[in-house]
Amino acid sequence: MEDMIQMDRTISTQQDIKIEAKGVQVFYGDNHAIKDVDVNIADKTVTAFIGPSGCGKSTFLRCLNRMNDTIDICRVEGDILLDGEDIYDPKVDPVQLRAKVGMVFQKPNPFPKSIYDNVAYGPKIHGLARNKADLDEIVEKSLRKAALWNEVKDRLNAPGTGMSGGQQQRLCIARAIATAPEVLLMDEPCSALDPIATAQVEELIDELRQSFSVVIVTHSMQQAARVSQKTAFFHLGNLVEFDDTDKIFTNPQDSRTESYISGRIG
Repeated sequence: MEDMIQMDRTISTQQDIKIEAKGVQVFYGDNHAIKDVDVNIADKTVTAFIGPSGCGKSTFLRCLNRMNDTIDICRVEGDILLDGEDIYDPKVDPVQLRAKVGMVFQKPNPFPKSIYDNVAYGPKIHGLARNKADLDEIVEKSLRKAALWNEVKDRLNAPGTGMSGGQQQRLCIARAIATAPEVLLMDEPCSALDPIATAQVEELIDELRQSFSVVIVTHSMQQAARVSQKTAFFHLGNLVEFDDTDKIFTNPQDSRTESYISGRIG
């Protein structure tokens, strides 16, 4: 038993870095939204971004799959490497990048299509299935991973928009993982959900980290404490502190982190 614990410790200390961000700056026109952020995001880990509203956590999250490219006045500087490769290299196709770095948004946003077609859409456009049998397998696997298969397997042709909010969000997670991404970004995925649906999604996040590097932006410190192993605290566009989640919540090194955790700023 002791050997196993020792082995587990060794594995956790040698965790692979999936995303490396160095000197990242983000500007919206003249507004300097993100200031010189350095952070390493480990593989097979849930990393939480916390901080007050408008502190830059969602802006930084959207840098990781180039979603900020869609905003004309936005400019990103610095380096963001995925497995050692620069994602902002002109040779990188943002569409292919987003298949590798999936995203789940704040409000569930299923396509106005059937449950099946919602999940099948990504694999179809990225050519991941050779035939209908392949596609069926990807859809079933993704819905199983999103803990939704047993609830929807008999109504795959029903519209995705007809499900409950919690089911819709899990459908969006299934859709995001159907393209076999390596990283899953989640921008406040539970803020529109009731407590029961939130608990289901949190349980799911814990399972997903076995297959993916998960990065979650959350307003809820309790949620960050429950689901993540690493936590980054942002304040006024700065990354103030980044460490193991339990350390951030019990023994923060920066007084600003301590003030936020204790509710004095927020």
